[in-house]
This record gives sequence, C-alpha cells and structure tokens, in this order.
Amino acid sequence: MTFKHIVVATDFSDCSARALDFGIELAAQFDAQLTLVHAWEIPSTGYSAALYSPGDLLTPIEQAAATQLNAALESLRERLPRAKSVLRAGVAWEEIVAAAADVHADLIVVGTHGRRGVSRALLGSDAERVVRLSPVPVLTVRGTEGVTA
Repeated sequence: MTFKHIVVATDFSDCSARALDFGIELAAQFDAQLTLVHAWEIPSTGYSAALYSPGDLLTPIEQAAATQLNAALESLRERLPRAKSVLRAGVAWEEIVAAAADVHADLIVVGTHGRRGVSRALLGSDAERVVRLSPVPVLTVRGTEGVTA
C-alpha cells in the first residue's frame, strides 16, 4: 500500500506532535503530500449568553489558531518543504474528516491521549470518532503520557 496524500490532525499538544512525527516519516517514505489540519471552535460554557457575544470570541480564537498553525507549518516545512496546512472552524472530528475529503487524502494520522474510564466518557474521543467515520484509513498515535521506554 502506498499513500499519496496524508492528513495529520493537530491540536498543538505533545500528543499531536508525536502523531505529526509519524506523519512526516510516512510522507517522506512514500514521497506523499502532507497537509496539517487544525480545527478550532468556540469553547462551550455554562454561563448565560447575555454575558458575552460569541462574535466577541470568534476573531481572537481564530487568530490564535492561525498563528499557531502557521508556526507549526513553518517548522514542518524544514522537514517537508511541500507541506500545506488547513485551518477549519467547527467540531474537531468532523472537520478533520471533511478536510481529508477536501484534499483527497488517502490516510489520516491523529494523536490520541488514550483516556479511559470516566475521563474518556466525559471528554469523548475525537480520534475514536475519526476512526469510526473516516472513509480512508486512520493511523492513531498514542501520546507519550503513560508510555514507558
């Protein structure tokens, strides 16, 4: 099996940095295009909507996400000069799958924190949803937390 276009999802965590390392190695091995994808969304809150307007949050969150993604892309291009990035707004797992479809990726690489029990039930798993709903293969990469050498 060969890959021509690999999408790597990032949330800028150590976990997604480890997934990116795997994606870079695969892209180099297969001479594949790599697209780094980040999805941002307005954090949900239990406070009354009257306290703030979602529009007040949109611009700074999007600008911060774009700044981080651009910095990550610059660093990535030191290893893969053809690398690209995509910034999307919305629920992470939905946007990762949609971005992969948009760029015609044939592999998605995503980090997973490996949460179990109550923390997984409360926080959910974007990686799990990507695995279940992606029409292309997904490589999940466990973060360094809880990994012994």
